[in-house]
Amino acid sequence: MKKVLALVLALVVVFTLAAAALADGKSPVDGMTVAFIPKVSGNSFFEAANDGAQKYAADWGLTVDYIGSPDASVTTQLELIQQAIDKGVDAICISSVDATALDEKLQEAQDAGIFVSTWDSDVSPDSRALMVSQGTASVLGPMLVEMGVDSLKERGVDVTGEVKYVWHFSNPSVADQNSWYVAGEEYIKEKYPTWVAIHDPYFSEQDPAKSVSIGEALLEANPDVDLIICNDSTALPGQCGAAQNKGLTAKDVTITGFCPPSGMTTYLENGVCTRWGLWDCGIQGAMGCYLAAYISAGNTVHVGDKVDIPGIGEVEILANSDLVEGQETAEENNGVVLLPERVVFTAENVANYPF
Repeated sequence: MKKVLALVLALVVVFTLAAAALADGKSPVDGMTVAFIPKVSGNSFFEAANDGAQKYAADWGLTVDYIGSPDASVTTQLELIQQAIDKGVDAICISSVDATALDEKLQEAQDAGIFVSTWDSDVSPDSRALMVSQGTASVLGPMLVEMGVDSLKERGVDVTGEVKYVWHFSNPSVADQNSWYVAGEEYIKEKYPTWVAIHDPYFSEQDPAKSVSIGEALLEANPDVDLIICNDSTALPGQCGAAQNKGLTAKDVTITGFCPPSGMTTYLENGVCTRWGLWDCGIQGAMGCYLAAYISAGNTVHVGDKVDIPGIGEVEILANSDLVEGQETAEENNGVVLLPERVVFTAENVANYPF
């Protein structure tokens, strides 16, 4: 009887200690380290994403090690991934500059027990665990087009007639941006069949200086362009800077796309752009860090599972095919998580989004 009582008391102590640990508010990723690798450092979008990751990580007991470079190239990102592996981090959260070129190095990281999440721009699904996506192409492509439609109407352009338009973004190997372009083109053909694409997309390689020079070349070559869609947070402010250098405003040409508010407020105030969009990239960066660390901590997820991210909420693991048609999903620790919402910024609401 004494032995039974002793066993019961021991179990009580164990459960009491476990309850105390939970009461301490420790998250499942407490004490872990994630390497946060942006596509390029110095860009307002990626800096805001890091700020958000650092903010939430402090509450989770998670260390976010920012490893970035102003050089947005495959060679540089391969070096940064190797740095993370050499440091012995627990997980990697990365926005990729190329859809496939990082695969082998990221697989090497995962073979070493360092689970990988992607956000903003993806790699091959078998080279990472989870992708934190801002939305499907079927959502974001039409969103880009409709922001342009609203701004065109704002300056009195008949959007049911001929509208001359062109796209400007990083490069076709950036999978997400290219998918938005493809979906946007399909949407235009369906909803606005009288529109005319007056040039193939312009590419500025995520380079701030190049985005201005390419933007100027675009305007010089196409002085009659009505709409420029910039599905890239470097191309959009660069294109607006180019228009400003040419003395053009939103009354002369409509420019829209994706960028954090902080990168565009100058052009809003100067009347160069009246409307653009994005999502809360701070939450996106934080989610990517948490989920990579969560799996590295030994948790297992499957498609259909829901994960509660402290301070953000419950997210569902979706199949990779929900993001890219035809992509397969591994049985466990593989899939896509979507952000809950997107935002269109205008003079009326931009002050509500300080990032």
